Amino acid sequence: MTDENPRDQAPRVVSASRTVSAPADVIFELIADPAQQPRWDGNDNLAEAAPGQRVRQVGDVFVMGLTTGAARENHVVELEEGRRVAWMPAEPGGEPIGQLWRWELEPAGPGATTVTHTYDWTRLTDTKRLVRARSTTSDRLQASVDRLAELAENEA
Repeated sequence: MTDENPRDQAPRVVSASRTVSAPADVIFELIADPAQQPRWDGNDNLAEAAPGQRVRQVGDVFVMGLTTGAARENHVVELEEGRRVAWMPAEPGGEPIGQLWRWELEPAGPGATTVTHTYDWTRLTDTKRLVRARSTTSDRLQASVDRLAELAENEA
């Protein structure tokens, strides 16, 4: 018999994907410009980001305002322009807290792109954040992908 709570067995890496009828460059701009992110956030967690923070390289840090009123500094840890971007959030002035948000774009034919969104919290150790991490399911990621698809398809 184990004392482990079944909720502790939640997957620590979840993802969602969809083929979008828009070119990768249109989709990537909506992701890489933090000021656009609240428009497609399926977690309803992002309130705002100042303009002019467009991600350009690994090591960039962009600041998001959350719906709770808190701010997060997001440290870009992966970037392949037009194809992949990933960041790790941190408290202002702090180190990343063990969560990774990744977006990957793959060509899927003329004017179409397969978009995959992944949330990885395998390195999260802050027990105060575990409930929120567990609630970030593939359904929530799919909501972000779907909202992003709608925006991109309207802009393409």
